[in-house]
Amino acid sequence: MTDDTERHNAKMAKKKAARDKIMATKTDQKGLIIVHTGKGKGKSSAAFGMIFRCIAHDMQCAVVQFIKGGMSTGERDLILSKFTDICAFHTMGEGFTWETQDKSRDTEMAQAAWAKAKDLIRDPANTMVLLDEINIAIRYDYVDVAEVVAFLRDEKPPMTHVVLTGRNAHDDLIAAADLVTEMELVKHPFRSGIKAQIGVEY
Repeated sequence: MTDDTERHNAKMAKKKAARDKIMATKTDQKGLIIVHTGKGKGKSSAAFGMIFRCIAHDMQCAVVQFIKGGMSTGERDLILSKFTDICAFHTMGEGFTWETQDKSRDTEMAQAAWAKAKDLIRDPANTMVLLDEINIAIRYDYVDVAEVVAFLRDEKPPMTHVVLTGRNAHDDLIAAADLVTEMELVKHPFRSGIKAQIGVEY
């Protein structure tokens, strides 16, 4: 072996030993509270990636959409056509708030979505429950953040993962979460006059 190869191998062996030492302390498993927020694209897309992982592992899961309405999306169409036996899918919203322009109706629908979400989370058969765009419902006071945090703290089964998406996640929800990812907007085609496209946004 060359000196470079030997140095590399020694460095990697040292790194592996340090990593193994760290991993030896990480023995617990826990149902996580996961928040995807921020102005950048990809919050729901990343969450659906986890839902499809659950499906691939034959793990029961569920989705509740708080804001998105009747528009066809690839992820919803695929789940409803192929995976209803393992993934319950509930589209409870009627569209974005600037389209509905009816706060009382939006609040009523968000409350119904939250009631459905609680039932699905309470069911220990569900490994993961995705609450898509609930952060928006919380931001507009359609759903009370204190109630959400208290429910997740007190009633979520210990091994159930709950994923909450949407911009402007409330500070109290971020504090309660185990994993928070903020999608940062660097560049978006919408600003250049390009509308949402099938296969990318929906």
